[in-house]
Amino acid sequence: MGTFLGHFVPGLSLAFLGLWHVLNTIRCYCFKASEDFSVRFWFPFPKSKHIELISILFFSLLSIVLLALDFPSFSFTFKPDNLEHASMFLHLAIFVGFALFCEVTLSSDMFSGFIGVLLASVFGQELFLLHFHSTDHVGLEGHYHFLLQLVVFVSFLSALASSFYPKSFSSALVLSVSVLFQGCWFLNMGFMLWVPRFVPKGCVSTPYHRNPNVAHGAVACKSLGAENRAKALANLQFSWILSIITICTCALCLKLSAKAALPKKCQSSEYERLCRQGNECSVAVKAATSSDQR
Repeated sequence: MGTFLGHFVPGLSLAFLGLWHVLNTIRCYCFKASEDFSVRFWFPFPKSKHIELISILFFSLLSIVLLALDFPSFSFTFKPDNLEHASMFLHLAIFVGFALFCEVTLSSDMFSGFIGVLLASVFGQELFLLHFHSTDHVGLEGHYHFLLQLVVFVSFLSALASSFYPKSFSSALVLSVSVLFQGCWFLNMGFMLWVPRFVPKGCVSTPYHRNPNVAHGAVACKSLGAENRAKALANLQFSWILSIITICTCALCLKLSAKAALPKKCQSSEYERLCRQGNECSVAVKAATSSDQR
């Protein structure tokens, strides 16, 4: 995955998946009573119910094959770093395969908690393999990977929380947002580390070392000051991306809650109107009855 496409394609996929989950998580919470809300680890598409699970399973299996064959060289050398990345997709395939099987056999409700634990294991393995990577990332690339581990750790904790507290909207939303954040950070890494025109000032792109025993970085800085400035820029990017995602999430919450409240307000107004008409009719009947008695 030490290429621009190796970060761009997974990042774009995770960003779309996270955005899809953020939107549907908020929608489910707003248009259902809060006591009826329950976390979902996948969401059906309108015309093809299982397309999300099938797409993730296909993408995972394809990634495993390409990494095992060292695409695009097809050298069949089975490099440790490729096998580590393939192992991440293997755990993702296990989670999605089990979730799809449970859905087909109508046993999703029975194993919903275990499905959440499997999802937590996906993030746990990702965190483990990123932290103990066979290829040591140094310098600016190492800093970007450290920040990525923080996001993955949040995904791991929120997946566990969603498994044990399926009625918690907060944990479900944090899980969706963290997946979206992972995708955006992968995209940012792809541009900042692998596209020369986006490399920070004072740093240059370096060739990717194929020796797994040698520490490497996609970007080398000419001085310690340039490296510190580049790391500070990465910290700012991390904060800015999180701010943008938070603002968009808040906007979605307000927008969907307003849509959900509108029918209830209309129903309440209609009910009050009917009550007023009923009271007016009662008063008129009473007045007519008293006049007849006179």
